[in-house]
Amino acid sequence: MRGRNIFRHAVRTGLFLSLLSGVGSPLALVQERAAPSTHLKVGDPAPDFTLPDQNNRPVRLSDFRGKKNVVLAFYVLAFTGG
Repeated sequence: MRGRNIFRHAVRTGLFLSLLSGVGSPLALVQERAAPSTHLKVGDPAPDFTLPDQNNRPVRLSDFRGKKNVVLAFYVLAFTGG
Protein backbone atom coordinates (compact mmCIF):
# COMPACT_ATOMS: atom_id res chain seq x y z
CA MET A 1 0.00 0.00 0.00
CA ARG A 2 2.80 2.40 0.88
CA GLY A 3 4.52 1.82 -2.46
CA ARG A 4 1.28 2.65 -4.23
CA ASN A 5 0.99 5.99 -2.38
CA ILE A 6 4.57 6.90 -3.27
CA PHE A 7 3.84 6.10 -6.92
CA ARG A 8 0.68 8.25 -6.88
CA HIS A 9 2.59 11.12 -5.31
CA ALA A 10 5.32 10.84 -7.95
CA VAL A 11 2.75 10.82 -10.76
CA ARG A 12 0.92 13.84 -9.32
CA THR A 13 4.19 15.74 -8.91
CA GLY A 14 5.20 14.90 -12.47
CA LEU A 15 1.85 16.04 -13.85
CA PHE A 16 1.99 19.26 -11.84
CA LEU A 17 5.50 20.06 -13.09
CA SER A 18 4.48 19.26 -16.67
CA LEU A 19 1.50 21.60 -16.43
CA LEU A 20 3.60 24.29 -14.80
CA SER A 21 6.22 24.19 -17.55
CA GLY A 22 3.50 24.16 -20.21
CA VAL A 23 2.00 27.37 -18.82
CA GLY A 24 5.34 29.19 -18.78
CA SER A 25 6.32 28.32 -22.36
CA PRO A 26 3.63 30.33 -24.20
CA LEU A 27 4.37 33.34 -22.00
CA ALA A 28 8.03 33.20 -22.98
CA LEU A 29 7.07 33.14 -26.65
CA VAL A 30 4.81 36.16 -26.27
CA GLN A 31 7.49 38.24 -24.54
CA GLU A 32 10.26 37.36 -27.00
CA ARG A 33 10.71 39.92 -29.75
CA ALA A 34 11.54 38.66 -33.18
CA ALA A 35 14.85 39.77 -34.62
CA PRO A 36 14.53 42.10 -37.59
CA SER A 37 14.75 40.26 -40.87
CA THR A 38 17.75 41.20 -42.97
CA HIS A 39 18.67 39.93 -46.38
CA LEU A 40 22.30 40.91 -46.70
CA LYS A 41 24.52 39.87 -49.55
CA VAL A 42 28.29 39.53 -49.48
CA GLY A 43 29.72 43.04 -49.66
CA ASP A 44 26.62 44.78 -48.28
CA PRO A 45 27.27 47.13 -45.37
CA ALA A 46 26.38 45.67 -41.99
CA PRO A 47 23.37 47.19 -40.22
CA ASP A 48 24.20 49.59 -37.42
CA PHE A 49 24.06 48.27 -33.86
CA THR A 50 25.17 49.37 -30.41
CA LEU A 51 27.02 47.30 -27.79
CA PRO A 52 28.66 48.22 -24.48
CA ASP A 53 32.45 48.44 -24.33
CA GLN A 54 34.61 47.19 -21.45
CA ASN A 55 33.64 50.31 -19.44
CA ASN A 56 29.93 49.82 -20.18
CA ARG A 57 29.83 52.84 -22.52
CA PRO A 58 27.80 52.39 -25.72
CA VAL A 59 29.77 51.92 -28.92
CA ARG A 60 28.03 51.95 -32.29
CA LEU A 61 29.28 50.24 -35.41
CA SER A 62 28.67 53.48 -37.29
CA ASP A 63 31.27 55.16 -35.02
CA PHE A 64 33.94 53.38 -37.10
CA ARG A 65 32.47 54.06 -40.55
CA GLY A 66 35.10 55.62 -42.79
CA LYS A 67 37.82 55.42 -40.14
CA LYS A 68 39.08 51.85 -40.03
CA ASN A 69 38.32 48.38 -41.18
CA VAL A 70 36.10 46.53 -38.74
CA VAL A 71 36.09 42.77 -38.29
CA LEU A 72 32.96 41.29 -36.73
CA ALA A 73 33.58 37.91 -35.12
CA PHE A 74 30.81 35.92 -33.48
CA TYR A 75 31.69 32.93 -31.35
CA VAL A 76 28.56 30.84 -31.08
CA LEU A 77 28.31 29.14 -27.68
CA ALA A 78 31.58 30.70 -26.51
CA PHE A 79 31.97 30.84 -22.75
CA THR A 80 28.93 28.62 -22.24
CA GLY A 81 28.54 25.03 -21.22
CA GLY A 82 27.20 24.14 -24.69
